[in-house]
Amino acid sequence: MKTQGEIEAAICKGMTRFEQDYMGRGPKNLQTHLIDDLLVVRLHGVLTVAEQQLVKTLTPEKGRDLLKQVRTHLIETARPTLEVMVQEITGVAVLSLHHDISTATGEEVVLFRLSESPLLREKSKQ
Repeated sequence: MKTQGEIEAAICKGMTRFEQDYMGRGPKNLQTHLIDDLLVVRLHGVLTVAEQQLVKTLTPEKGRDLLKQVRTHLIETARPTLEVMVQEITGVAVLSLHHDISTATGEEVVLFRLSESPLLREKSKQ
């Protein structure tokens, strides 16, 4: 059994590795929050230079929609990999995955709904 902090740290490490391997670069900042059966991952600074350029050169709606479509497709393609990573870390199956990205802020959110709340070990008192 792991503590909540250990789970959150392991998810951060796994998501950073995923971003580097699948998207070509890691986020500038990343936070993970385990809230009962929800695992919320918030990534900052994930847009590549090419993606930023795409958003700037096309009309705002077209650039945004195209970027979101590509990112959603990439996440859906990698979904089995992400679900296995989360299950190995939490010990709980993933029921659903939700994703969105902001072209304005460069922030990305990935939400995993787990089949139940992971069993947690109490943090040791020092």
